[in-house]
Amino acid sequence: MVKKRFHFSLQTKIMGLIAALLIFVIGVLTVTFAVQQTKEGRKQAEQLAVQTARTISYMPPAKGLIVTKDGQAAEAQEVIEQMKEQTGAYAIYVLDEKGMVRIASDNSENKHLTRSREILFGGSHVSETKADGQRVIRGSAPIIEEQKGRSQVIGSVSVDFLQTKTEQGIKRHLRDLSFMAVLVLLLGFAGAAALAKSIRKDTLGLEPHEIASLYRERDAMLRAIKEGIIATNREGIVTMMNVSAAEMLKLSEPVMNVPIDDVMPGAELMSVLEQEEMQSNQEVCVNDQVFIINTKVMTQGGQRYGIVISFREKTELKKLIDTLTEVRKYSEDLRAQTHEFSNKLYAILGLLELGEYEEAIELIKEEYAIQNEQHDILFQNIHSQQVQAILLGKMSKASEKKVKLSIDDNSTLGPLPPHVGLSHLITIIGNLIDNAFEAVADQSVQEVSCFITDIGRDVVIEVSDTGAGVPPDKMEAVFERGYSSKGMKRGYGLANVKESVRELGGWIELTNQKSGGAVFTVFIPKEKQTKGESI
Repeated sequence: MVKKRFHFSLQTKIMGLIAALLIFVIGVLTVTFAVQQTKEGRKQAEQLAVQTARTISYMPPAKGLIVTKDGQAAEAQEVIEQMKEQTGAYAIYVLDEKGMVRIASDNSENKHLTRSREILFGGSHVSETKADGQRVIRGSAPIIEEQKGRSQVIGSVSVDFLQTKTEQGIKRHLRDLSFMAVLVLLLGFAGAAALAKSIRKDTLGLEPHEIASLYRERDAMLRAIKEGIIATNREGIVTMMNVSAAEMLKLSEPVMNVPIDDVMPGAELMSVLEQEEMQSNQEVCVNDQVFIINTKVMTQGGQRYGIVISFREKTELKKLIDTLTEVRKYSEDLRAQTHEFSNKLYAILGLLELGEYEEAIELIKEEYAIQNEQHDILFQNIHSQQVQAILLGKMSKASEKKVKLSIDDNSTLGPLPPHVGLSHLITIIGNLIDNAFEAVADQSVQEVSCFITDIGRDVVIEVSDTGAGVPPDKMEAVFERGYSSKGMKRGYGLANVKESVRELGGWIELTNQKSGGAVFTVFIPKEKQTKGESI
């Protein structure tokens, strides 16, 4: 069972991530603030309790209350109430040396408080206790009197602050902080939505998984395309190059972030950025190589973002055209064979209809003898079906042109090596025999001979004719593309032969017979080799 993959939108991912980060940060800050505020509030309450107790202990009414007993009770009570109101204390007590409450704020029910040892020895003290059933922070300070040159603790002052009051202040701060946190969170959501919208605009509305899928598909297509593909930005800097482009430009690997004029000097591709029209099949020369290039300016919203260049080597295209031309010639030869046999069949049919049976039989025997002689050599000595098919077509074409084409009796050929393809055979054998046909066209003796053998390390193909031969000073020129003594748009056959032989790692020789006529001999190694130079 195929598992379904759930893809969340980019906006959902960004908003979710920012919300999680904000909640985490706000939570940490809130907890930290709460802990700090709690500690700080307690510390302030403790300091205020002790400071208030000390302040009251230094006041004469409090000290006089202990010394004169009840003489200054009213004044001490007034001082305590004022201090309670000013400091916000819950309760204030004045105790004598025995710990009995001599005077207290009006909301206290305590009559006796326990004094700590610090009070007894003249030190201040802070504690956490309960008063009237409520948790309080109590600060205490001794009341000291100087008697006969020495200090003596005659009482103490205790000040209580409710812990709930401190906690309420912390909660109030936390509530204000929560409002700020919610506001920050809302702003974060709005910013996340704006960021996601901006990113989607830059990615043309595509989600990350869609971009990844497009990238994988683009990479696969670029690797599969045999044409060279290069893309640049608006400054003409290369942003993408496939492997085929690097190979055609003789680079060890695809290059990036370099000017296009450095990669393809002389192509003048920067001028293409000034145009918006597509340029097709432009011929340019780059490092002594001729390429056929197509360019397209990338635009969006009226802005130019760069160019895409596709190109192929002109020689490769020319080779493809030449191969198609040779295949067409091969097809024409087969049609000639069909036409020739049709003519002979019509002649035999005519003789039979006229009752000339003897002549019809003689024509059949004559044709059979001619065909049988050549076909015996062709089918018994040559065991390559490709070569058989090519020679059959050429024999029919020779019959149509009234040229005698003979297969040498010593010819012998087994199956050809895998690296020798049909297109190579059509180019080599077809062009050599066609060239021989043209050479004997104006001669009184029109004969062409073909010899093929694979005895030894090479496949040898030899075609000779009874023509006028090749002048010694033209031995090399006849293999040049475009050279011909027969008129315009000629001179490609032998050039194609030379190129095909070179691709197969072989070579070609040209000599003249003593009796006249040219002899073309091709040597093709049976083992696949690197390309060799033709002789």
